[in-house]
Parts: sequence; C-alpha cells; structure tokens
Amino acid sequence: MLKQEMIVLQGELETSKAENENLRAGQTTDLGAVKHNIDFALQSLHKIISGANLSIRQLVSGAESLNFVAELLKSTGKISDAEEEKDL
Repeated sequence: MLKQEMIVLQGELETSKAENENLRAGQTTDLGAVKHNIDFALQSLHKIISGANLSIRQLVSGAESLNFVAELLKSTGKISDAEEEKDL
C-alpha cells in the first residue's frame, strides 16, 4: 500500500517538474491543473503519513508484546531455578 502511494506521489512529482520546466521556458500552464496536482500530491502525502503512523503503532505494539513474553520467560526461568534449588 505504501509503495503504491509512493509511486503515485513520484508520478505527481514528475508532472510538477515538467510543468515547472514549461513555466521556465515561458510556456503558459493551466494554473488550475497545477493546483489540482498540488492538492492531489498533498492528499497522497497525508495518506502515506497516516499509513506510516499506523505501521509505527503496530511496530511499537509488537515490541511491547515481545518484551512481555521475554519478561514472562525470565520469570518462568527464575521459578524453575527456585524449584531445582528446593529439590537439592
């Protein structure tokens, strides 16, 4: 999903670059089209940011779960060690 959005955004960037070159060459460009392209690029960027934020939240949640499992395993190991010492 993020890769697709990046491809769309790169396409918009290329379009904006071409329009910029046309402006520099003195050719007229439809300002409505430029505004539309900018708006579309901003919408795409916001979608990418939202997706990245979701991915970060999922990553943090997964890391917290792994930390919990590690602590649980550590506690289990301590209980096992205590049981072995009691049996000796």
